[in-house]
Amino acid sequence: MNSYSILKYLHSGFRFVVLVLILVAIIQAISGWMGKKAYTQGNRKLNLFAMISAHVQLLIGLALYFVSPFVQFNHAAMQEPSTRYWTAEHITMMIVAIILITIGHSKSKKAVLPEAKHRAIAIFYILAVVIVVAAIAMSHRPFFGITG
Repeated sequence: MNSYSILKYLHSGFRFVVLVLILVAIIQAISGWMGKKAYTQGNRKLNLFAMISAHVQLLIGLALYFVSPFVQFNHAAMQEPSTRYWTAEHITMMIVAIILITIGHSKSKKAVLPEAKHRAIAIFYILAVVIVVAAIAMSHRPFFGITG
């Protein structure tokens, strides 16, 4: 097993940890926002762990990016849809999603009212999940299961 295979399995499997944490954070945020609930230390920690897991996934993805045979830095890469996807589109969409998660977490920290904290997490994390799901769907790989 080479570094590419290890990173690919790690990146593919860790996505489920990231998605579960983000989805649970979204559910709690919507519940807190709509139910006008207090913003607890548990909410704060879950939102933080969701953001951290997304950043860890980005770091794994960046390592994978530079060893992947699908990523090519030449003129022809943009001509072929699969190579273009892995070289430019996937990484761009995922970075945008992680930026949204980070902005949501930051806005939540700066907000004073509990509803505003929950709202920031709900809106920005939902936008991020939409982008992540779209990016995974564009890969034409199975959403469930670990690709190796």
